[in-house]
Amino acid sequence: MPMQTVKKFLGQFVLLRLLYRLPTLLRDQHQSNLIRFCRSLVWFVQDYRSYRQQSTNQAFELSGRYLYPCLTDKTVDTPIEPTYFFQDTWFAEKIFQTRPDHHYDIGSSATTMGLISQFVPTTMVDIRPIKLQLKNFYFKAGSILELPFENGAIASLSSLCVIEHVGLGRYGDGINPWGSEQAINELKRVLAIGGHLFISVPVDQASRIYFNAHRAFTRDYVLQLFQEMELVEERYIYGTELYDAYEAAKGFGTGLFHFKKPRL
Repeated sequence: MPMQTVKKFLGQFVLLRLLYRLPTLLRDQHQSNLIRFCRSLVWFVQDYRSYRQQSTNQAFELSGRYLYPCLTDKTVDTPIEPTYFFQDTWFAEKIFQTRPDHHYDIGSSATTMGLISQFVPTTMVDIRPIKLQLKNFYFKAGSILELPFENGAIASLSSLCVIEHVGLGRYGDGINPWGSEQAINELKRVLAIGGHLFISVPVDQASRIYFNAHRAFTRDYVLQLFQEMELVEERYIYGTELYDAYEAAKGFGTGLFHFKKPRL
């Protein structure tokens, strides 16, 4: 039976589909497989034996009790996740250019916002509390579906790799088929006249749901959802490259958008 026929048949049954996908999920999400694990374990044991044989530095205790195997870091190139690398550097440049008095973020990476806060005071809003304390970094509990701000209150606002997840339940939020649209309406509501909004979302050849990871959008649908906003800049990440234009033929990627709320 052809593989495409098998996939089509299994696609009718959610549980069977999950079982069929399990090996791929384990490989992709854990960046490893059994053969690679065994090879890594072999070189780990060899390196440990070699170190023990050469060890003459009495300043450090070497004991099998403190083994801490790190088996995925011996790589030819420096591992970089291209989406977050390009996205965060693009966003940092935007903050440097616009130089807001105070920046507000909804649900993005706390690490990224912590870095931004060291040159621009930053308040981060999320449904999940942040317990760490850092100078100029502030946390406010709230949902992107009901932001704790007045209309037009925020002059500099971001939500990076967030909108696409809303309503899929992945991060503990409720199921909501219109989650992305409602989140966008809230971002537009709290943005001040003349204010800057920075967002990123997955883009694809068609708007679709990769349940429960995220949604993906076409460029046309993104612009439709922000039709009353001024598009200042758009960039696109496909694989390991950053492009100036949306190219549907390239398939799945990430769109970076800088919008500005125009004056009436």
